[in-house]
Amino acid sequence: MSFYHHLGQLPHKRHTQFKKPDGSLYREEVMGLEGFSGIQSILYHCHLPTRVKSVDLLGSAQTQYADFGALRHRLFRTKDFPAGGDAVAARRTLLGNADVTLSLSRPTQSMSYTYRNGQAYEVWFAHEGSGKLRSQFGNLDFGPGDYIVIPYGATWAMEVSGECRFLVIESASEIAPPKRYRNQVGQLLEHAPYSERDIRVPTELETHDEAGDFEVRVKIRNQISRHILAHHPFDVIGWDGYLYPWIFNIADYEPITGRIHQPPPVHQTFEGHNFVVCSFVPRLFDYHPQAIPAPYNHSNVNSDEVIYYADGNFMSRRGVDKYDWTLHPGGMPHGPQPGMTEASIGKERTEELAVMVDTFHPLQVALEALEFETDDYVFSWMLSGQ
Repeated sequence: MSFYHHLGQLPHKRHTQFKKPDGSLYREEVMGLEGFSGIQSILYHCHLPTRVKSVDLLGSAQTQYADFGALRHRLFRTKDFPAGGDAVAARRTLLGNADVTLSLSRPTQSMSYTYRNGQAYEVWFAHEGSGKLRSQFGNLDFGPGDYIVIPYGATWAMEVSGECRFLVIESASEIAPPKRYRNQVGQLLEHAPYSERDIRVPTELETHDEAGDFEVRVKIRNQISRHILAHHPFDVIGWDGYLYPWIFNIADYEPITGRIHQPPPVHQTFEGHNFVVCSFVPRLFDYHPQAIPAPYNHSNVNSDEVIYYADGNFMSRRGVDKYDWTLHPGGMPHGPQPGMTEASIGKERTEELAVMVDTFHPLQVALEALEFETDDYVFSWMLSGQ
């Protein structure tokens, strides 16, 4: 969420001398998007951020995808997704395309190194667990339901308090609130389902003016490189601007309801290039006397739909449990399963909690996702007499 923020010590003017107590200079770094035409922040380091003692290649970060096969709806059960390791090491991609990848991570350990994604924005939806995101912009505490938004270029480490479970979205573009929620200067409008008050930004800046050997793992060009710095990467004495990590909690999303069933865009929370992220939260149902709360059947003509089921009972599905993913690809209709439309009539509210990602280019299924897939989901709409 791009609004102006600052922490720590800053000179009066940018690009001017800013001196330490000993008379030497703090080192200015401009971190921005789109070649100086997008949002940016200016950071002041105790040491040159360009100094690297050694570099080596750790390996490929390229996702291996399976042949999709016959067009079909698919279900992936991830309740028993393996736990262990730190947040980055535990991450496994399940679905993706050139615009966005969707992964799971179930870490049990804090990171002993720092990490920088140089090719993607990241959103870590904290389904379960809590901890602290540390970065050169400061610290952010997180807990269940938090969307942790991390811009590319940020260097960070995830500290976890026991086992956590994350849905991870990696985007080749900036992730931000939808344009229709904002005015010409970017302020969230009155009809938006959340406001700037709901956004948490770094408020605690830790400056580490330390020498030694500090590991930064960098993801770029679908590879992971290891850089060893002679100084701590969180050596920032102050910064200001519009680019920094931030958090929005799904419980702060105010659902939009109506007399009849509202389409999925009313649940939209963020947008990226060629995809959207939506939040299904507890809400009142439609109040027309003949309303059908369950969604109507619909065809995704040019969209693939993924839903991650976080909690509650999803009112249009049966046989779908907490931690499950569904993939409804474009090219075939989908909708409530047999009996769910009738069962929804007369209901006053739903307690479902889910995250949906709709993409406008087809998603591929990663080889690692196949072990979590059930084979018969596409036939779950078959029922005698229907």
